[in-house]
Amino acid sequence: MTTTQTHTHIANPTEKYFKLNTGATIPAIGLGTWRSEPEQVKNAVKEALKIGYRHIDTATIYSIGDAIQESGVPRSEIFLTSKLWCNSHRPEDVLPALSKSLEKLKTDYLDMYYMHWPVALKPGPELFAKDENGHGVADPLGTDYVVTWNAMEKIFKETKKVRNIGVSNFTVGQLNRLLKNSEIVPAATQVELHPYNTRGDIRELAKDHGIHVTAYSPFGNLNPTYNDKLKEKGIKGKLIDDPVVKRIAEKYNATSNQILISFQVALGNSVIPKSVHAERIRENFTIIVLDIEDVFALSKLNKNAQFNTVEGTFGPEFAPKE
Repeated sequence: MTTTQTHTHIANPTEKYFKLNTGATIPAIGLGTWRSEPEQVKNAVKEALKIGYRHIDTATIYSIGDAIQESGVPRSEIFLTSKLWCNSHRPEDVLPALSKSLEKLKTDYLDMYYMHWPVALKPGPELFAKDENGHGVADPLGTDYVVTWNAMEKIFKETKKVRNIGVSNFTVGQLNRLLKNSEIVPAATQVELHPYNTRGDIRELAKDHGIHVTAYSPFGNLNPTYNDKLKEKGIKGKLIDDPVVKRIAEKYNATSNQILISFQVALGNSVIPKSVHAERIRENFTIIVLDIEDVFALSKLNKNAQFNTVEGTFGPEFAPKE
């Protein structure tokens, strides 16, 4: 029989930060906005800022400047991120893409600017050019992500438009190659992380180079987008319903979501759970200090099950070669 813990140690999420290699700090819990409708995102951002979130993770398509301004929270208190999308990887396109993001967000600067994927798509007004098979159309020039990163470095050094630059969805091989061919070490890397996909390889590499790790999709296969990938990964059911996760949640009188968020923070990662529902946004803004044996138990669930893959997003021809 499982005994419910009556005195759960809960850290104040508003006061929990991690230090970046630039000296800046990043709040431990942020609001993820991936695959949400634009109007839903605006409402979610307002609700999150009202609750106490100070880390808002956005992408190219979102215009949430009004939500930030209407929140009444000073811009200086918000760690605001956005990402360079794949159709703007040519060096001459990086700054214009950033300027468009700043305009949508109604701000003069970003606290973090990520390269969304190490993938260069066909440039142009179409965000995601696709072929007859529904696969991404590669940049005809084959722009190397290292060249794109060099353009981001230039913006970081020569303007005040970005305070930190980082990468997202990089493999160990890609990150290693970037480090060998760049001047600036990324301040952070965003990675799909959850107990079914703990990615010790990328976390170890990041630690060795002082790169902070931000976890996205911390609930694993909860996102309906991943439903068709469950069988190929040999996974039955949702991570939030895994018996180990549920047992630990019961121990702390918490929800599975709260345990999965707290697991990432225990590993030293910031985490950006996504929700557009007010009650879930509030629920997710919780850090429970887990006992070390519970961190180990969650880590042992690893199945190397990455659901958001480059092949699944862009097509098999984009599979990383490094």
